[in-house]
Amino acid sequence: MKSAFLPDRGVIKVAGEDARNFLNGLITTDVDRLKPGLGRFGALLTPQGKIIADFLITEVPAGHGGGFLIDCPKALAEGLATKLKFYKLRAKVTVENLDLGVLAAWGGELAAQPDLAFTDPRNAELGTRILIPEDLKQKLSDLIGAELVDAADYEAHRIALGVPRGGLDFTYSDAFPHETNMDRLAGVDFDKGCYVGQEVVSRMQHRGTARTRSVKVLLEGPSPEAGASVMAGDKSVGTMGSSADGKGIALVRIDRVADALDANQPLSAGGITLRLAEPEVVRIPLKQPTT
Repeated sequence: MKSAFLPDRGVIKVAGEDARNFLNGLITTDVDRLKPGLGRFGALLTPQGKIIADFLITEVPAGHGGGFLIDCPKALAEGLATKLKFYKLRAKVTVENLDLGVLAAWGGELAAQPDLAFTDPRNAELGTRILIPEDLKQKLSDLIGAELVDAADYEAHRIALGVPRGGLDFTYSDAFPHETNMDRLAGVDFDKGCYVGQEVVSRMQHRGTARTRSVKVLLEGPSPEAGASVMAGDKSVGTMGSSADGKGIALVRIDRVADALDANQPLSAGGITLRLAEPEVVRIPLKQPTT
C-alpha cells in the first residue's frame, strides 16, 4: 500500500447550524446524503453552469466540532472560501481556510482507520483521503501501514484511472461538469434540489448536448505538453491534459473523435501518436435521469 501527501490540496471548513442547507443550495452534490466517514464529489458552478471549483466534501464528526470539510485545489481555496462567504448572507454559517492538507492512500486496506478519512467517491481505486497537517504525513502513513511516496506517484495513478484534475485537464470557469465527467464520477446529483447553475446542467443532461469529454489516452512515445492540440489528420479535435507513464487524459470533441475512428484516422498530440484507452466512451449517450 502507498500513501502520498498532496501539496496542491487545501481544506476549507464550513460550519454552523445552517451549514448543511447552505451548502445544499449551492453545490452539485447532495449534502443531505453526507455523514462522517463518507465523502462526496461536487463543485460550485457559475450561474452559467461552468465549474468555479471542484472538490471532495465530508462531514466532520461531532467530537471534532461538526460541520463540513472541503478538500479542494489549494490554489483555489482562498477564492472559494471568499465566494462561499459572499453567498452566505444571513445564514448562520462560518467559513474558514484551515491549515490542513490531504494524504492519499491507495493499493490496499488501511491497517487503522484515522479520523477525518473517507474513500474517494470518484473511483474506489483512488483509495482513501485523510485530512491532516503535513507534519503528520509520516506518522499517519506508518499508522495505516502505507509506504510514503512522492505525490508524482499518486498523479500517475490518477491519470491511469482517467480521473481529470482541474487546471491540468480542464480550465476552471471554462468547463461544464459533463465535460469533465462529473456526471460519471458521482459529482452531480440530478434528483436533488436547486443549486447554482443547475438549470444549465440539467438541460445538458436531458437533451444530451455534451459534445466535449475528458477521455483516457494511451501514448506511443514521450508525453506531449499539456495544452497541445489533439489532432485527427490535420483537424484539431481536442486538447491534451496531464500524462505519465504512457497514459494521459485529453479533453476532446467526442463526435469528431468518433468520426476519426470510423475513418481510421490516427490521433496525435505534439507529434506523438495516441489512441483512446476506451474507444467506446465517445459513443456512450448521456444517461437520462429518472423522474
